[in-house]
Formats: sequence, C-alpha cells, structure tokens
Amino acid sequence: MAEQTTGTAQLEDCIARLNAGDSLARGELLNLTCERLLRLTHHIKQSYPSVARWEQTDDILQTASMKLYEALHNVELNDARHFFRLAAKKIRETLLDLARHYQGPMGVGANHATMPPTPADQSQGPSLLEAGELTCDPRRVAEWTEMHKVIESLPDESKEMFDLLWYHEMSQEEAASIIGISVRQVKRRWRDAKLLLAERMNGEAPSVG
Repeated sequence: MAEQTTGTAQLEDCIARLNAGDSLARGELLNLTCERLLRLTHHIKQSYPSVARWEQTDDILQTASMKLYEALHNVELNDARHFFRLAAKKIRETLLDLARHYQGPMGVGANHATMPPTPADQSQGPSLLEAGELTCDPRRVAEWTEMHKVIESLPDESKEMFDLLWYHEMSQEEAASIIGISVRQVKRRWRDAKLLLAERMNGEAPSVG
C-alpha cells in the first residue's frame, strides 16, 4: 500500500505541474504509468481476438497512448482518479475502433480464421496470442464487444467501478483510497455495477468476476 500511495502522490504532483502549464509533464505522466497502461491494454485486448490476431499489445498501447497524450491537451485533469478513468476510456476506444476495422464486412479479420498455435510454433517461444485471446466463437466475441459498449454507456458511478476495478485491476482498497470512500461503499457500488451491466445486456454479459 505504501508503494501505491507513493505512486499516486507522484501522479498528483505531475498532474498539478501539467495544469500549471508544464508541457513536459504530459510525457512524464505517461512514463509514470507505462507499466500499468501496458497491463490494462493487454487485459482489454483479451476480449478482442479479432484484434489480437493482427495487432500486438505494444502497438495497441502506442496508439492508445497517443490518443491519451492528445486528450491531455484539451482535458484539465482533476486528480489521479480522473487520469485513470481517461486512460481506460482511450484504450477502450482504441480497441473498439480496431475491432470495427478488422471485423467489419470488408475487414481483413472478417474472412480470416484465428488459429491456435501449433506445437512447432510453441517450440519457437511464446506465442503472439496468449491462450485467453484464442476464442473463435462469434457469439462470445459479440458478447465481449457489446459489453465494452454497454460499460461506456453506464451511469458514471457504475462505469468508474469497471474503469478502476476491472480495467485497471485495482484492489478494492486502492480504488477506495483513490475515490475517497470506504471499502464497504466500493463493494456495494461494484455489486450494483455488475448487476446493472447484466440487466442492460439481458443476462448475456460475460463473467467479470
């Protein structure tokens, strides 16, 4: 927890400098969170096999980071909480754009099967596609894509729970600290957010834990 507190303090300092007009702070902000953003990108990408077939995590992160970097030109961040939510939004947007690109009627992925790695492929080192990215079930792909769209449309309080707990994989204690509420309140909001997602997807939402 001490490490998390230190990291958040560094973010808050960088955000304050950015809002004060320090242009170098934008790049520093991304550098401070690079590892977290990489994990976030990989986590969301697992639900987009049509994208994973053609795009590596580092490439997706670069595109999303550029979107986030540009957004910081026009958005005055309030705090670390605001930054984490903006980051989740930009990575989600990037993957939805790529999913539409590859799975549209004329998309390269629409007529191309994603095959699991062969033993020969595995003997040459780690596959570009992790096991979690190798589903070819169109119904499951559609469910995940719809889920991300529905999350984007949720009320702000519920969307924040997905942004912090599911996308950023924060602990409930860390999320409570960043938001400024009790862990008990986080637990309640998270339960309500998952119930609302299931309701809006008519019970078709993939499991989000």
